[in-house]
Amino acid sequence: MIRLKLKEDRASGMLQLLSNIRYAVLGREADKGLLFKLFIYLILIDTSYIYLKPILHMVTTMVKNAEDLLDPAVNWFPRVIYLGNLQEAWEWMKYPKALGISLMLSLSVAVLQTLSCAVTGYAFARLKFPFKRLLFFFLLLTFIVPMQVTVLPNILYAKQFGLLNTIYPIVIPAFFGLGLKGALFVIIYRQFFSTQPKELEEAARIDGANVFKIFYKVMMPLAKPAVLVVFLFSFIWTWNDFYLPSMYYPDIETAPLSLGIQKIASALRQQAEAYGPSVTDEAVKMSTTFLMIMPPLVLYMFTQRWFVEGVERTGLVE
Repeated sequence: MIRLKLKEDRASGMLQLLSNIRYAVLGREADKGLLFKLFIYLILIDTSYIYLKPILHMVTTMVKNAEDLLDPAVNWFPRVIYLGNLQEAWEWMKYPKALGISLMLSLSVAVLQTLSCAVTGYAFARLKFPFKRLLFFFLLLTFIVPMQVTVLPNILYAKQFGLLNTIYPIVIPAFFGLGLKGALFVIIYRQFFSTQPKELEEAARIDGANVFKIFYKVMMPLAKPAVLVVFLFSFIWTWNDFYLPSMYYPDIETAPLSLGIQKIASALRQQAEAYGPSVTDEAVKMSTTFLMIMPPLVLYMFTQRWFVEGVERTGLVE
């Protein structure tokens, strides 16, 4: 009897051990097991590699000298770190001046669009006024109609008022909630303010607050996620925009960084036609791209957590 009981205990222990192993590998639920987690990590690593490979290739190429660029055995890791390509791109782009223009332009547009689109989005979400639906339809038209349709009249107006080669033709529309992707930012704010409880506004009205106080004292403090999302989107899209600066900045000497790649590509093309192609042309182009994307990458490194939370709370993922 004792031996039989011991055998039963051993069998029960083995079954329990196998059950624990199965639950550890497969999980009690489909998304809790080790196998599922390994599968998710594999997908994340592959996806990260797809996005990071161009950046890694850019960084490793721009620090290669002529010998490493010609040597097919040197792929990812150069024998020496050569910064001459980066220095050449820095000088051709006139980087400090171009960086200042890009920062001034992007920050001005981002701040103005963040404020003006918030006012417009709150009006469409909460206020009642005549032709509200019609005006919102016109707003959607500004989002649908491509900017190439309206850029020629805008250029003529900017030339007439003497605003070419300045940031004002791009900044002034942002003051009125327009500009690059302005309609999308209004929709983001409208979506966010529509989800807020009306009791907050009713309580503020009972305390004697008017519409402006309700907006600035009650709704805007709650809209921090939407404010962050709109500010970062506006900053990045204005920073990367090539089309509008190329239209409003005929003088390439006063252009922002977004035109730097075109400037260097044109210079390298002329140099190749005159003296023949150079081994370091590709490395100089990579250096230009690195100087262009580095400031937004630094900004995103410090704000990515709040940015992801803001995207979730503003309803953009729905």
